[in-house]
Amino acid sequence: MTKPENLDFGLWGGVRIALLCVLFGANTVAVKITFLGFGVLASAALRFTLAASVIAIWALIARRSFRLQPGQWRQLLVFSVLFTTQLALFYLGLDRTYASRGALLVNLLPFLVLVLAHLFIPGDAMTTHKVVGLLLGFAGVVFVLWDQQSLSGRVRSGDLIVLSATLIWAGNTVYLKKVISAFEPFHIVLYSMLFSVPFLAAGAWYSGEDFVSSPPTASVLALLYQTFVTGSFGFLAWSTLLKRHGVVAMHSFIFIMPIAAVTLAAVVLDDPIGPNIVTALILIVAGIFVVHSPAAADLPPPPELNDR
Repeated sequence: MTKPENLDFGLWGGVRIALLCVLFGANTVAVKITFLGFGVLASAALRFTLAASVIAIWALIARRSFRLQPGQWRQLLVFSVLFTTQLALFYLGLDRTYASRGALLVNLLPFLVLVLAHLFIPGDAMTTHKVVGLLLGFAGVVFVLWDQQSLSGRVRSGDLIVLSATLIWAGNTVYLKKVISAFEPFHIVLYSMLFSVPFLAAGAWYSGEDFVSSPPTASVLALLYQTFVTGSFGFLAWSTLLKRHGVVAMHSFIFIMPIAAVTLAAVVLDDPIGPNIVTALILIVAGIFVVHSPAAADLPPPPELNDR
């Protein structure tokens, strides 16, 4: 089994990875703030137009090739259609529910990916750690959805839409894992963003959303945050650190993302954080930590899964 390239990232390396995870965790809160001054789909179209422009400029400066190999357009088209669908559903769902709830539901993603990868990617079998983490993660989502009586129908529908987006996202992630070796990572990000923009813009126009109005300063700053901090810098920084430290080292920090998201949602947006949300956060964080701990890759799969 191949080991990660460099688990000895040191204090400063750990701080950088943790800070990057906090920045990604804050993205859900930034999206909600953007909705205060921009239309839901319009904000997504603006964000990815700007982010794609930044990544394209970076690729030009770095002299990266934009050319795709024969046959890659079809694979990229499949990914881009799913990417656009998941993105639109996520934004529409998050507009209806709280940022804290949306962030926890989105963090079901790694657990769904585990299940789908086990089913559709040869050699990507479940291990004992992964099964334990999976159960913890799904238990967390049960707690998110459990106490719905005090919530409006709009919030409940938002939860289900975000959950649907996460399911599509998981399927798209597994599809990407099967084809990514043939692509430059920035190709996937850049071209899927460019593909999504006209459809998001058309959806915004059909819904009667305003693209240009007089949004509050906080919404403009939140849109710029999504564009430059997470959409552009975040992608480049994560890719660089991933090459330097390896997948295991990087993913051992991602449990920070839901913690940052829920904490910031409570502080910045005054989201209601009751016992169910706290319990869900603990379970999901524990599940992510177990699934992505270095030891998880070293344990054999459970007998019932190994005998598939």
